[in-house]
Amino acid sequence: MVDYDVLREKVDELGEREWDIPAIEARVKKLSEEGIPSKKLVPEEVLANREHILDRLQLRAEEYNFIFKNCAQGTALALLEEFGLGSMEIIKALTPFPGVGGTGEICGGITGSLITFGLYFGSDDRLDLEATNNTIMISQKFMADFEFEIGSMYCADIIETVIGTRVNPGESEEAMKYFAERKGFEKCGLPPGIGVRLAGNVIIDSMK
Repeated sequence: MVDYDVLREKVDELGEREWDIPAIEARVKKLSEEGIPSKKLVPEEVLANREHILDRLQLRAEEYNFIFKNCAQGTALALLEEFGLGSMEIIKALTPFPGVGGTGEICGGITGSLITFGLYFGSDDRLDLEATNNTIMISQKFMADFEFEIGSMYCADIIETVIGTRVNPGESEEAMKYFAERKGFEKCGLPPGIGVRLAGNVIIDSMK
């Protein structure tokens, strides 16, 4: 059962957080200029440092969401940076994905994670149906876990029941202004933070 009191406590913390904007922007600028560094992951090291990695993933997803005003991009960049995957072109491609084009549909905390699963678990061989099916099964389990943790997979529902602004910022310029004035972008770091912890756990578990 979803503990909404705990979720709202985290939402309030995000709303009051002092963000180190120059440091976050400098990190993003470096990634934009130099690209996402590839990594040679050592399973034993990753498994031994699981909690540290998950904490870092969560913080960076929250920070990137705040800077980008885009939960899908924030989620994906935190994961791609941590595991050395993909490129900034993928982050660019996720520009219209918060709530799937601002419609209030699937949360960017999900879509940004699914992109990462495709890169990590998918195959370069387009005919490798086993890898495709495996990635889909992993994604479905992740989506169910996300819904269990936050109560919904849908942006509009999460904004109303957890973030508490009762407006879909993608509806209009006025709605976007209303959302921003109520620190909606700060508070909406919650779904990316939850998403990357769940997705990070999936990737780390696969290294056992």
